[in-house]
Amino acid sequence: MENMIMNQLDYPILSWTVFLPLIGIPILLLIRNAKAIRWTTLLMTIITFFVSLPLLCGFDKTTYKMQFVEKSEWIPSWGINYLIGIDGISIFFILLTTLLSILCVLVSWKSVGTKVKEFHIAILAMETGMLGVFVAMDFFLFYLFWEAMLIPMFILIGVFGGENRVYAAVKFFLYTLAGSLLMLVGIVVLYLYGGRTLDIMALSQIQYPIKMQYWLFMAFFAAFAVKVPMFPVHTWLPDAHTEAPTAGSVILAGVLIKMGAYGFLRFSMPMLPDATLFFSGPILVLSIIAIIYGALVCFAQKDFKRLIAYSSVSHMGFVTLGLFALNTQGMEGGILQMVNHGVITGAMFLMIGMIYERTHTRVIADYGGFAKLVPWYAGFFMVLTFASIGLPGTNGFIGEFLIIFGAFKANMILGVFAATGIILGAGYMLTLYQKI
Repeated sequence: MENMIMNQLDYPILSWTVFLPLIGIPILLLIRNAKAIRWTTLLMTIITFFVSLPLLCGFDKTTYKMQFVEKSEWIPSWGINYLIGIDGISIFFILLTTLLSILCVLVSWKSVGTKVKEFHIAILAMETGMLGVFVAMDFFLFYLFWEAMLIPMFILIGVFGGENRVYAAVKFFLYTLAGSLLMLVGIVVLYLYGGRTLDIMALSQIQYPIKMQYWLFMAFFAAFAVKVPMFPVHTWLPDAHTEAPTAGSVILAGVLIKMGAYGFLRFSMPMLPDATLFFSGPILVLSIIAIIYGALVCFAQKDFKRLIAYSSVSHMGFVTLGLFALNTQGMEGGILQMVNHGVITGAMFLMIGMIYERTHTRVIADYGGFAKLVPWYAGFFMVLTFASIGLPGTNGFIGEFLIIFGAFKANMILGVFAATGIILGAGYMLTLYQKI
């Protein structure tokens, strides 16, 4: 417990934050009126957001230790505990998740007219699953939350998506499940080797044999790379984004794909340092490929959502590039870019949803002259465009600058390719803006 600070408050704030959305589900089951369902869901997400705010206010920035820790025995015979806590990384994703969940309810207020109850139950279940991933300090709990997100996201895409929703939902499910099963094997190996405990902090203190580290790293890499998603296991993301409802796209872009990078930071890198160093080279190459490939494909896209989806592949390539540059600047930039990308891309999908509700088309060519009709929209989208390309003065600049700095520090050639990716990113985003 030397790396933990137990809950500083008089009530289990983390547990309330995580499970408040789940409490709303049985309430929704008792309600028949669609309007009441929407208002109840909105109220639950707003309450969850305000309950999470004391985490930021009471957070001690002077320590690296896990804070607001809550621990109790769960299945002691198997070494499984209910153990949750946060640090300086996870706190931002908790706040981002609770904020975007509110926006997801609002953006779906009129667009979801059928199966309203099922839709909002899925939103609340997703919120609990996402929050649980960011606070779990026990591998059993982490895996439970990680897998729990599959079903509500599958429902959001497969039931409330577009024409090819079933294909996109099944593809998302199979990709994610395949990676998760390999991660489960890795967790079992850690459990057996670590003295039959699933305490993440305890397992992080163990020095694992190098060959075991290699195999464990690959097992976790399978799950996290799919979630990021890294090249070449990225193909599920454009389909999922294109077919998902606006709320689903906001969750995917804003939070869900960040969990892969979070997994690398939380587990792979601190637990398996030798393997991280060994595999950093290939991962950096894959990151550069994702950056360049994602940007080039964006130039050929005619569908608004599909373009932003491929831009996410490129931007998340910057995140993994920064993390696996294995220097302070790169890692700080990668973490900042994770949060910034969640805000920027989540906002972009909200904007796309607003246009689609009015025009019922996502073909970029159909948006010509839209700025004259809705100038405020064009102004706001211009700000998002500048933030996306990392213009100085926007939130996207600092993260990208640190990543480029870290890339040059790690390898000059990597830095050149990464800088090229930024130029390409500016090209396709400004071209997109010009067309509307």
